Amino acid sequence: MADIKPTATSAAKATTSVQPKKSSNSISWMAPLACIIIGYLFWRFVIGSPDNFKGGKENGGFWPDRDIPVGGMARMYLGGILVPILIGLFLTVVTFVIERFLTVGKAAGTASIPEFIRKVQFHLANKDLDKALAECDKQKGSVGNVMKAGLRKYKEMISNTELATEQKVLNIQKEVEEATALELPMLEKNLVFLSTIASVATLMGLLGTVLGMIRSFSALGDAGGTEATAKLSQGISEALYNTALGIGTSAVAIIMYNVFTTRIDGITYGIDESGFTLTQSFAANYK
Repeated sequence: MADIKPTATSAAKATTSVQPKKSSNSISWMAPLACIIIGYLFWRFVIGSPDNFKGGKENGGFWPDRDIPVGGMARMYLGGILVPILIGLFLTVVTFVIERFLTVGKAAGTASIPEFIRKVQFHLANKDLDKALAECDKQKGSVGNVMKAGLRKYKEMISNTELATEQKVLNIQKEVEEATALELPMLEKNLVFLSTIASVATLMGLLGTVLGMIRSFSALGDAGGTEATAKLSQGISEALYNTALGIGTSAVAIIMYNVFTTRIDGITYGIDESGFTLTQSFAANYK
């Protein structure tokens, strides 16, 4: 009876060592709300403190009436109720920038990614998988995790006598792809907040400016002479604080979004190179 070679179905049955990572994004959605609350408290009780104004009414409400500000910071209070939202958006950007710096920095590993891949390639060329795995433990990060998962499958395929070389390579490639699919979401997580705020903050600032201008021209119609000119100039100055906050927040969000996407692209390239290294090495050494 002729021998029956294993088919690709056998390769599909191979188990994977990659385990899904359990993570919750509830804190990420709570952070913007907390930042907006902090922004309001800062606007209401710090910037809007009665000590920063010479006039107005202390009614203790949600938006106390203030007048004749002392200093530029106090003028920001008169920019309107959108000012605390803009402050909250800026705090949100700062929060996620710090969070992404920590996460992406950890994902990059402890050493240079190209140097790490060269070391693994050297150990694979010498067929020393234990040292290659040890390099992954030293490197850590996303590239180290993906390489380690691939190396474990690599080691398993060496002792497998049922599958053809092409099928073994496919199994290694599949393991790398599954490990990559678990690592990439962690790298891109929360970047949506930066990209969204980059657009929303500018529009929010312009909206605050328009509302401030409407309020200023309304006051202009009720006044006359020199008083009207003073109220108009004061109102325009206050309205432009919204624009400044919105554009400033948007600029920071855009810059940091581009910084993080560039670093993530570098890590992704390292992951792709890791998978290529494993498959090519196995195909060359275990024909």
